Amino acid sequence: MSLPGRKAPAGVSGVRRCLVTIVVSVLALVLTLVVISLSVGSSLPRTSLQDYLPVIVSSLGKLSSPEDAGGNRNSTAVGEELVQGGREPLVEQNGQGVDVNSGQPSPVTEKIERKEPDPVDPGDTTSTPDEDSSKDSPNAEQGTCDLYHGRWVLDTSGPLYTNNSCPIITQMQNCQGNGRPDKEYENWRWKPEQCILPRFDARKFLELMRGKTLAFVGDSVARNQMESLVCLLWQVDVPQNRGNKRMHKWLFKSTSTTIARVWSSWLVHRSTEAVGIAPKGIDKVFLDVPDETFMDFLPRFDVIVLSSGHWFAKRSAYVLNGNVVGGQLWWPRQAGKMQMNNVDAFGVSVETCLTSVVTNPNFTGLAIVRTWSPDHYEGGAWNTGGSCTGKVKPLDEVVRNGFTDAMYSKQVEGFRKAVKNAGQHSSRLKLMDITEPFAFRADGHPGPYRSPDPNKKTQRGPDGKPPPQDCLHWCMPGPVDTWNEMLLEIIRREFERDRS
Repeated sequence: MSLPGRKAPAGVSGVRRCLVTIVVSVLALVLTLVVISLSVGSSLPRTSLQDYLPVIVSSLGKLSSPEDAGGNRNSTAVGEELVQGGREPLVEQNGQGVDVNSGQPSPVTEKIERKEPDPVDPGDTTSTPDEDSSKDSPNAEQGTCDLYHGRWVLDTSGPLYTNNSCPIITQMQNCQGNGRPDKEYENWRWKPEQCILPRFDARKFLELMRGKTLAFVGDSVARNQMESLVCLLWQVDVPQNRGNKRMHKWLFKSTSTTIARVWSSWLVHRSTEAVGIAPKGIDKVFLDVPDETFMDFLPRFDVIVLSSGHWFAKRSAYVLNGNVVGGQLWWPRQAGKMQMNNVDAFGVSVETCLTSVVTNPNFTGLAIVRTWSPDHYEGGAWNTGGSCTGKVKPLDEVVRNGFTDAMYSKQVEGFRKAVKNAGQHSSRLKLMDITEPFAFRADGHPGPYRSPDPNKKTQRGPDGKPPPQDCLHWCMPGPVDTWNEMLLEIIRREFERDRS
């Protein structure tokens, strides 16, 4: 027995007929509009049926249509590029498509552009580089970026250490501890033109150098850089002093990384014994013999940073092929015209040292040459009243220094000759070209703030003469820390290249 059917109320039947009529009318209207737009070539920007459908913005910031929601995911997430017909739209968080060719920046494109090194007014010194930009710069990752052409920009985040957080700063470079009143010189960072130089990452450096030894070889400016690096690393791992008279060493136990320094004034052999016309007592610089002081340690080093040059301004005699060929602040009149001055001698010494390092069969590491560190003595030399007093920010333009230019040129020439001599090992030689960027940093030297003596003179006297000062070495913290940002980037590129 079946249950009797229930008859729908008359009112409900009327409502159904009304709804059907409305739906049919709407569909007819939509189809009519589509046919009209297709037949007359409508000027509407979208003419496919899909374009008339609603746009759905997913929680991940994707643009999708109802078809995409059904599993056909060819949409673009924020920050990704979707190439269609040669155009590369970027998608904003709010779901509005932006054509990068339109020239109209969106919040997303502005954020990306700040990560890229856009063209800037050379006089603009207010912008701050983005610390994480290296991840977004393909040039930085591919190792094609020129680190040495750019500009100095003010970075209000300040240095990564202070004179109070690093106990090994040589007193003459402890500018704040010695009473220097200004601090802005600590807050300028180098920004290359075509890519990003990342802020120094101590943990990344230690991980790259895990189980390895990096050595600085050179004079007191090399010590300046070594102390800067140790101070930067000290902030994440307090090292152990494992050094002796022949080699200073700091061991960072977290990664078994060693930072070392070996003193070598000329990078080539030196003796005070009499040679030919050069009497006993005067320094003899053997231009064609590498300095055994560091060559004996060379097999222990994975990375070696070499720098020299400033001692070629001191009194010395130059020996080549066993003969005295020239000198600085010394030359006997009866010897006639000398064959080689100090600038040429420097170039020969660079070629000798680098060729000996890179062709040594027991050295398989990376050799980095840090170029000439410019001084900023005005009105005289270091021992004749030269001064850098009153410099508190980078120079707007560099006043050329003939001696600096000549020494830099000879150093680069010696480097190129060593590369040629190295043959198949030439890839192990790298040039860290700091000379031009640091020619602007007259503000970064200790000047008269060389000691904590509260009675020291820091201003010119009544006669106009400046007080004794240091315009060669660099304050710590200060511009010298940028050298180690460059050093880290060179090491990162080389190690990643070797792994690939």
